[in-house]
Amino acid sequence: MSEPICPSVGRGVLHLFCKPTPMFEAEAVVAAVKAAEAAGAQVVAVSTLGHKCDAAFMAMHEDLHQLRALQSGLQRAGLEVVDSYVSLTEISEYAAGVPEAMVKARVYPDIPPRNAHMPAWCFYPMSKKREGHANWFTLPFEQRKELMHEHGTSGRKFAGRVVQYVTGSTGLDDYEWGVTLFGVHPDDIKEVVYTMRFDVASSVYAEFGPFYTGMVVPVEELVATL
Repeated sequence: MSEPICPSVGRGVLHLFCKPTPMFEAEAVVAAVKAAEAAGAQVVAVSTLGHKCDAAFMAMHEDLHQLRALQSGLQRAGLEVVDSYVSLTEISEYAAGVPEAMVKARVYPDIPPRNAHMPAWCFYPMSKKREGHANWFTLPFEQRKELMHEHGTSGRKFAGRVVQYVTGSTGLDDYEWGVTLFGVHPDDIKEVVYTMRFDVASSVYAEFGPFYTGMVVPVEELVATL
């Protein structure tokens, strides 16, 4: 494999949304996931609901080549990638001064969340608006920081019920961030998204992409449903 291509800090994150083709081979899908994990990737398999796709994979690795290898392996196994998202783990510019353990947890996180059973899953991309009446990027930094603090306070009320991963995608994909939620119950995810939309950072300045929803399952269980 070529020389590793890695972010200077953090990990690459790849979301793949797939449908089986007539060439689908269940054992080959399992083998592709196991090979990625053996190479050091963290991979979450999701059985998705609705028409957009039938399966989702969230993967993290420092080396982007390893993420590409997983994608190739799943495609060779007969899965069509009907949508995808590329991003990097990051620490927010508004989080200056947070404890080092918190920085590490955001830049080098574990998926799925450790020490918690959270089988409900959701992903959506989002950006901040650049409209004349609501241009996030023309606000002073301190005002943006205050609004994000309010937004974070709303989210922390769901500790123990929802774990959120916000990964950066400016210059890498169509939106500026990817948001992945793991929840104890599906309505936990519904409630946290609804609650946080009333914060000014979201209600005035946020734009959302498509939502994908499903259940975290072992890859062997996922392929059995396909």
